[in-house]
Amino acid sequence: MPTISTFYGILIHMYWQEHHPPHFHALYGDFEALIDIRTLEIIRGGLPGRALALIQEWANLHRQELMEDWNLCQTRQRPNKIPPLE
Repeated sequence: MPTISTFYGILIHMYWQEHHPPHFHALYGDFEALIDIRTLEIIRGGLPGRALALIQEWANLHRQELMEDWNLCQTRQRPNKIPPLE
């Protein structure tokens, strides 16, 4: 599971050949959630409100790069790193 970004204690991962819809995994402490790239809503899991807001802000800025990484992972290629939220 490649880590594509890290910021404020949040890890963003993408797995190879994952199921649809296009999504990424966000980990924060003991919390984990799958976030839909298109809607930025939680598909499964949960996160504290502040962590979710930071992740959604970051993902909104990098939605195109997230989709590019999703497509790379679907063909078993390594996703690119995405700059953290500053």
